[in-house]
Amino acid sequence: MISTLELCHIVESGFLPAKCKCTIDSNDQIMVQIFDRERGHADLLAGGIPVSSLNSSRAIANLIATLKEDLKLHAAGRRPTARQERA
Repeated sequence: MISTLELCHIVESGFLPAKCKCTIDSNDQIMVQIFDRERGHADLLAGGIPVSSLNSSRAIANLIATLKEDLKLHAAGRRPTARQERA
């Protein structure tokens, strides 16, 4: 298993050049915030994702791909499909 610091770095790097903030709470759940580059507010907030579910590079890549798709849906004015909340 990779460290939580490295996991957050990988997730955040997946959204460059956009600003992304990844945090892990005391319950070992990850929260990802993706910010609008121009306005600086959070465009997408995804939380409650168990760190234990991100146990492979494929799982991490799938999370990033799902969040990117939800971000596109949010930009188009549609409702995200996964467990995300719009900020």
